[in-house]
Amino acid sequence: MIKKLDSNIYNENEFINNLDSIYYIGNTNLLHRPKIGIVGSRHPNDYAKQLIGQISNKLSNTGICIVSGGAMGIDAISHKNAGTTNTIMVAGTGLDKRYPKINSQLIEDIENNGLVISQFEAGMPSLPRNFAIRNKIIVELSKILIVAYADKNSGTMRSINYALKNDTDVYVLPHRLGQSDGTNDLLQRGLATAIYDVDKFVSKFSKIQKDDGTIDGLLQYCQTNPVYDEAISQYGAKIFEYELQGKIYVKNGIINIQ
Repeated sequence: MIKKLDSNIYNENEFINNLDSIYYIGNTNLLHRPKIGIVGSRHPNDYAKQLIGQISNKLSNTGICIVSGGAMGIDAISHKNAGTTNTIMVAGTGLDKRYPKINSQLIEDIENNGLVISQFEAGMPSLPRNFAIRNKIIVELSKILIVAYADKNSGTMRSINYALKNDTDVYVLPHRLGQSDGTNDLLQRGLATAIYDVDKFVSKFSKIQKDDGTIDGLLQYCQTNPVYDEAISQYGAKIFEYELQGKIYVKNGIINIQ
């Protein structure tokens, strides 16, 4: 069922400041998680596919929610590898449509398990101008933006330019000369940071990884947004301890990671 985000969620997420309304299907608790956006070509090379699959999976496993646009290529790879319970898709159409059709099953899975949002009312088709708005929302939702592959004149570069204007840090995969000219140009100009080591990169943003590299089981559990009473029954006083330490907080009876 398509719903409209209420004012409480609006106030906590600055991305809607200049939008009249946001519609959604799915789990809005994902909006409270730390989020990283991933964008890139609809036709990436095998190298970009493989690395983005690893990055999105490992980020998701450490508590980061992956945000992307549901398109073919990098978007779909990011959503799938994050797992549909921990991903947000920003649509460029009304939510009565699953676009592109080739990803309709993936989009349905995200609706059922994750979150799909759109600025557009039901009935809005996939007009070219809509996707610039979609890309802007992806950037504004995200702590950082990862760009897997982008040619200089691609639509992905518009997302990058908006991220740079928005002071959002941009990370890119390094590519050979003649490939992904847009991201290589950003590196040359010092406007983006290259990801050379996936594990080191992921550890920078992990909320549930301990200093020794192991995973904090309680925080991993809390990233699923459990009901408070259920968490207390399983972990007891440890929940109070993590609250006092500022690692988690409770809102409307649901546990969230800080």
